[in-house]
Amino acid sequence: VVDTGNDGIVIVNYVDGIRGGRTLDTTGITNDVLKAGHIIIEDDTTDTYKPMPISGTSYDEMPASHSYVGVLQASILKRKPFAAILIDGTVNEAASPYAVTSAMKTALKKILFVND
Repeated sequence: VVDTGNDGIVIVNYVDGIRGGRTLDTTGITNDVLKAGHIIIEDDTTDTYKPMPISGTSYDEMPASHSYVGVLQASILKRKPFAAILIDGTVNEAASPYAVTSAMKTALKKILFVND
């Protein structure tokens, strides 16, 4: 079951996203649900899109040869990882599933992170 109750609170303003979305590689992800607001990364060598790895209650280190792409627009099941990815808009980081780092904010230039 996917609880989408926070989705509209996390994504404050959608301006643009990756057309058609992407299927995520969820290898190593232990949660059954990926929540809206989760940071999405791309493997620069294989062009594979993935959720940012997590460790406990926060994001883990960025894997080598990866870059930040955007933010998961809506909560999805790990077993059906069809993702709409926000690349331009406003995200309420106070409602995000994990704390957003300054490196993420710097890399995702078209996304405004606010605390509402």
